[in-house]
Formats: sequence, structure tokens, C-alpha cells
Amino acid sequence: MKLVRFGVEGKEKPGLIDPQGQLRDLSGTVAEFDGSALHPSRLAKLKRLAVEQLPLVSGHPRLGVPLTGISKLVCVGLNYRDHAEEAGMAIPAEPVLFMKATSCITGPTDPVILPQGSVKTDWEVELGIVMGSIARSVPVDQALDYVAGYCIVNDISEREFQLERGGQWDKGKGCDTFGPIGPWLVTRDEVPDPQNLDVWLDVNGERMQRGNTRTMIFSCREIVSYISRFMTLLPGDVIATGTPPGVGLGMRPPRYLKAGDMMRLSIQGLGMQEAAVVAAACRTKTS
Repeated sequence: MKLVRFGVEGKEKPGLIDPQGQLRDLSGTVAEFDGSALHPSRLAKLKRLAVEQLPLVSGHPRLGVPLTGISKLVCVGLNYRDHAEEAGMAIPAEPVLFMKATSCITGPTDPVILPQGSVKTDWEVELGIVMGSIARSVPVDQALDYVAGYCIVNDISEREFQLERGGQWDKGKGCDTFGPIGPWLVTRDEVPDPQNLDVWLDVNGERMQRGNTRTMIFSCREIVSYISRFMTLLPGDVIATGTPPGVGLGMRPPRYLKAGDMMRLSIQGLGMQEAAVVAAACRTKTS
């Protein structure tokens, strides 16, 4: 299933994308797509629905983040060898973990806002893992059993804040709108092999990133198992699994986002994000 939340920000309804690519309203069946709705038994019940009988949604409403109540957005850094090399960093012996503030999470087509003082805001298309069950110290060979599905995450990063201002990476990772997620949460049954998905990102129509998840240093199952040894993963938690080469930091000379740029990014079978980059002064949201 391709699960979505649609509507104006803060008032989204649950829905799904049917086999014909049409948006169907699920609000009469499920109240919200949060962690509890992602339990395997709840997803199995949804899968048994007669999709063709669900109400069609007219027009082209905004798609929001495909789930709500995310308690953690855990990220894996330098998980593609060629990306670590372009960043001039050592190949990690174990997964490099950091967190993005959940306040950075935004919808897949919402504007990306350059923070005040930003000079090096960068793009990073990543495969996101969405947890469906509580995971604590799970074995590698069972790790994907705890996964509800997959999505696209753009791990937007302000490189000066991240690398040149002291401290850890988090302050360059958690700025408002730096965590677009979606458009869909695609359930695990529709992604039989998360280690064979094409990944790409364009800026202003120019292909910047191109890769495939088979070149990850640490696989999805290894990542879930590893993280679950250090923290409890809860239903609805999202893990961003790292980015392939082609980020602005790695270009010679480096290239960063500016107001007016347009990003388009996709992962095979998981839909597409398209977001405009705007200056901080353009922000209108006050709450």
C-alpha cells in the first residue's frame, strides 16, 4: 500500500494511492496514520479493504508528511562509500548516527526555507525506514520484521553550521523544513528488496545525485538492528539511511542551494518530492 496524508497543513486526512494512481480517502476507516496505525495487524486490516469502494479525492490536494507523531528521526551518516570519499571523511567501521530535530519535518512539496545566516545549505536524498513495531536489540536477520515501510527523506544540511561552527552535526541538520518526508509511506510488502532501489536528485533540472541502495555500506537490516542496540525504536520512528554521492559539499567548487532553486528527488517505487527553496524572510507560518 501507498499511504498518504492529504490536505492543508495541520488538518491532513489519511488516504492511500490506489493501483491506478488515484488518491482515496481513508478518514472513514482510520483516524490517523500514527505509530499505532502502523502495527502489523492494523496494516493487514487496511490491506483487506476494498480499495475501489473508498471515496475518490478530487483535484490535487497538498500531500503532507505521510505519518504523524514521529518520536525520533534517526540518521545514518556516510553510509555510501563514494559519498564519504567526496566529503573527505573516513569510511566508517560502524554506522555513524545523529538525530534531526522532529521540528524540522515537513511535507514533500512544502517550501524549504534557508535559515538566517545560511551560506552552505545542501541537499541529500535518502531512503527512509519507517518502524512498525517496538524494536530493542533485534537480531540482524529479524530486523526488517519490525519495519512498517519505506519513504523518501531529504536530509537537508547547512554545512557551515554542521562542520565549521564547532560541536556536533545536529545544529546543521535540524533547522526548520530541513526534513521533508514523503510523499508516500510504502508498506514493506511492496518493497521486497530495499537494497536495490534507484535514487536520484535534481536541482533546477540538473541531475546532481544518482545512485542505488545496493551500494550502502550498512544495509537496512543492519541499520535497524544496530540502532536498536542503543535506543528503543518505536512505531512511527523514521530512520534516514544515508545519501549517495553528488551533494553540493562534494563538488569542485562546492555548490549550495539559493532562494529560487527547485529540488526534485525520487526513489524507485516511493514517489517523488518537489520543493522550492525560499529565503527565511518568505516564511509565513507563525505557529
